[in-house]
Amino acid sequence: MRCWYIPHDPDHFRQALATLKQVAWVDFSAVFHKTTATDKLVGKSVKVKKTLSVEAEKAMQKFNRWLLSRRYSSNTIKTYMDAMRIFLRFFHDKPISHIDNEDVIRFNNEYIHAGKYSASYQNQVVNAIKLFFRSVEDRKIDPDLVHRPRPEKKLPNVLSKEEVKRIIESPRNLKHRAMLSLIYACGLRRSELLNLKIEDILKERMLIVIRQSKGRKDRIIPISSRLMSILEEYVKLYKPKVWLFEGQRAGEAYSEGSLQAVLKQSVQESGIKKPVTLHWLRHSYATHLLESGTDLRYIQELLGHKSSRTTEIYTHVSTHSLQRIRSPFDDL
Repeated sequence: MRCWYIPHDPDHFRQALATLKQVAWVDFSAVFHKTTATDKLVGKSVKVKKTLSVEAEKAMQKFNRWLLSRRYSSNTIKTYMDAMRIFLRFFHDKPISHIDNEDVIRFNNEYIHAGKYSASYQNQVVNAIKLFFRSVEDRKIDPDLVHRPRPEKKLPNVLSKEEVKRIIESPRNLKHRAMLSLIYACGLRRSELLNLKIEDILKERMLIVIRQSKGRKDRIIPISSRLMSILEEYVKLYKPKVWLFEGQRAGEAYSEGSLQAVLKQSVQESGIKKPVTLHWLRHSYATHLLESGTDLRYIQELLGHKSSRTTEIYTHVSTHSLQRIRSPFDDL
């Protein structure tokens, strides 16, 4: 049938996306929405065409060039491009020049709300739409008329130190153990770990340099002697050429999908039943630092947060002070 088949599960999708990330744009919306061409939303059929019109395709190419020229990150470009493709397919029978604020509100109600998409996804779509019309159409979508969801106030998921230890010690493969250890020990994002190069480890100063991370910022993080020993043992055994963690081919960075698979396997072998993600290790690092008495300002620097408000969320999950509170129930 001149096609490939892969198992229908999130891990295989992530691996496929990671493999094709640098060479192609992947539209897998039809996989998750079996009625892509005719999504039944809010009690009526809303036509969502599978392909873009010639006009929309040209506009998308212009939008992509504009984002590249402004040096948006690859992840941001993909997010905005994906959002705009869905939006323009939704209004496939309407010229772009005729789309207005009412259409954005309709899209929110008939596609996002009816499809039960998250509030964060809705915000991403609204941001993409505003930027698209400002850069491509040279006109603004009035932000006061675009309905934005109230931000969800969710607490970060945090593991205990014992749970983290079980996950990190589960892999028998030294490379896998080194990757998970480094994410937790330095509070790294997934992309930060995968973008590390050998020269970013400063052995003499016991530091690790994170270059051009989120917000295009550099930062340095101290490394413990125990972690340095693990990394030295790993480098001596695997001899990476360019990236600190490489895939099966020398000089090729380790893939996001493979890293996710490493964590999933480690969590299963540790016997932990929680739906742990790589970001849980970063949350746990920050919370454990706070509970050990580290100043919030230092934690903000270590995590690379632009605003202290982002870091302050960890005060709500730290149990250091909460455990000192005596319940009135005990006095009954």
